[in-house]
This record gives sequence, C-alpha cells and structure tokens, in this order.
Amino acid sequence: MPAVDLAPYRRALTNRPLRTALVLGALVRGPIFASGVLLTVHVVTSLGRTYAEAGFLAAAATVAIAVSGPWRGRLLDRLGLRRVVGPSLVVALVCWSIAPFVGYLPLLVLAVVAGLFVIPTFSIIRQAVIAAVPDDDRRSAIALDAAALELSFMVLPALAVWAASVWDTAWVLFATQMLGVLGGVLVYLVDPPMRKSGEEQAGAPRVPWRSWFGLSFLAVCLGAAASVVVLSGTDIGVVAVMREAGTPGQIGVVLALWGLGSLVGGLAYGALHRPISAFWLLAGLAVVSAPMALAHTTVSLSALAFVAGLLCAPTITATIDQASRAVPASVRGEAMGWHGSFMTAGGATGAPVAGLAIDRAGAGAGFLAVAAVGLVVAVLGIAASTLVRRRRAEVAA
Repeated sequence: MPAVDLAPYRRALTNRPLRTALVLGALVRGPIFASGVLLTVHVVTSLGRTYAEAGFLAAAATVAIAVSGPWRGRLLDRLGLRRVVGPSLVVALVCWSIAPFVGYLPLLVLAVVAGLFVIPTFSIIRQAVIAAVPDDDRRSAIALDAAALELSFMVLPALAVWAASVWDTAWVLFATQMLGVLGGVLVYLVDPPMRKSGEEQAGAPRVPWRSWFGLSFLAVCLGAAASVVVLSGTDIGVVAVMREAGTPGQIGVVLALWGLGSLVGGLAYGALHRPISAFWLLAGLAVVSAPMALAHTTVSLSALAFVAGLLCAPTITATIDQASRAVPASVRGEAMGWHGSFMTAGGATGAPVAGLAIDRAGAGAGFLAVAAVGLVVAVLGIAASTLVRRRRAEVAA
C-alpha cells in the first residue's frame, strides 16, 4: 500500500484559490442534488402523477444534462467562464421561475430546456480545483472536492425532503432552484481561474479531437460510468433490502454510513503518496459491494455499506485525475464535460439494471448485478491500459 502523506492537505488548507473553488462547488452543486429528489416528490405529491411519470421526467432531464456536458465544456474552452455562465443563468432563471407552478407536460419541457443549458458547474469547479494546485497535489485537491461533494449529497437531499413535507413542494422547488441560480451568479462574479499560469487560456487554438479522444481517455470515461452504475445500483439495492426486511425507516441510516465510508475513503486516498489506477479501484469497489447481497438486517447492511463506501470516492477521484491528465489543458473543459456525461449515463443505467435484477431474483440480486458490470468494465479497462502502455513503449523504441 502506498505511504500516506498529509502534506498536500496542509498545503491545501493554506491555498486560497483552492478554498474558494471548494466553497463555490458546495454552493453551486448542492441544489442540484436537492432538486433531483424534489422533482420526484413534487410530481408525485403536488401534481398527483405516478412514479413512472416522475421517473420519465427525471430521465429526460438527466439525458438533457448528459447531452449538454461536452458542448458546454467545449464552449468553456473557447469562450471562457463568464460568456458561458451568463446565458445559462438567464435560461435557468426563466425556466425555474415558471416550472414549479405549471402542469406535468410544461414542467417536462422546461426541465429539459434547463438541462440543455445547465451551468456546467462540475466542469467549472473541477477545472478550478485542478488549476489552483501544483500537479503533484492534484489528486489530493480532487479528493477534497469529492469530500465536499459527499457531504452535500448526504445532507441536502434529506433537508429538501424535510422542507417538502412542511411547505408546498412548488415553493420548495422554486427556492432550491433559485439558490442554484444565486450560486451561478457567485461563480460568474468570482470567475475562478480554470487554467494554471503558463497554460493555454480560453480561446487558444483547439487541439485536434482525434489527438486526445482515444482509447486511454475513453476507457477512463467508461470506468467512471461503471463506477456510478455500481453506486446508483447500490442505492436501489439498499432500499430493496430494507423494505424486504420491513425496516424502510432505517434506509437513511444505511445510506448515511455508506456516505461516511466514502468520505473517509476519499480523504485517505487523497493522502496516499502514489495514485492507484482507477480500474483497480473499480474492481475493488465491485468486489466489496457484492457482499451487501448477503445482508438482511440494518446492522449487517450498514457495516457492509460502510466498507463498500471506502472505495466509492477514491474510484471517482481516480477517474477525474486520470481523465484530466490524459488531455491537454486547452480541451480540459470539454474532456470534463465528457467525463461528467459518462457519469450521468452511468447513474441513469445503474438503477434500471439493479431494479431488473431485484424484480427477477430478490433484493440482494441488485448488488450482484451492478457489481458484475463494474468488474467487467474494470477488467476491460486494465486490458486497455496495458495495451496503451505497450503501444507507447513500441513508439518510444
């Protein structure tokens, strides 16, 4: 096991640009997590629609966001932050000022439009985090960002659901989206640097697409997608096991311990002296997630979830690190957009895969199904990495 080095974290705590990027990330991306669950609650309760219709709306919005990732990232590379964020703020303000107060079909249309023009917050924050630190500290900085993201994911959806149980869901959804708009305004005003000094700035001549969108980059993106397949499928599996055990009220306890494990694992990975390949981490994530299929009580599932969580954030962190290093700085925005789109696609795939397995073979089958997907992609990724190294060695020789 590589040695642990806490020096990068000590340096990070004194790095003002990095602290700024982390705070911006928490403010801007938190409402995104809250809005996802709020949309489902709003459609089912306030609009009186079915869960299937709520799922279709969520899927349509997810596809729109996934499609927007690469082209919004490309615009960031070409035009810079403010020229991309400004129009997105206008679209978000208009769409989400109307969407919470209309019927299902207009809400569907407005959610898709807003998704297509969504502020590329994940690409912006990741680039700002990478630009804020030396290359040697990049992995640790990404791990800190993942930890902040994990805390947002653990806290904000629960707060949103609580608020929707107390107040009208339309106004809660409106308030949440307006917080996202305010966060976008703050990003616009701060305009954090997305390139290091000496790197090509926005508007520089583009690097040919074929020179960087190759096997190495594509394999990392597929690894990122498979990681989220495992995570989203595990989420569904936890719900199924707890409902089957007759303790649905304790779902939050299991998910919280799973998230805590991810938080601990992510910070530990960021402190390692040397990185570990994303594909080996993905293989480990699949292996430690599969035993959750054997759990039948809150205690056993919580314990196994915590162990599985230890490899969640490290796997995602490693894919971001490897993807950012596999491309030139001048196309990093587009690359992070592709990476984010693959992750979004993985999130949209994992739940149906787990759900189909659960329907056919019981609650535990969901964990096994998504773990199998993760393990297969990990093996293919390791093979692809080996092939790339051999090709480079042959060229060098």
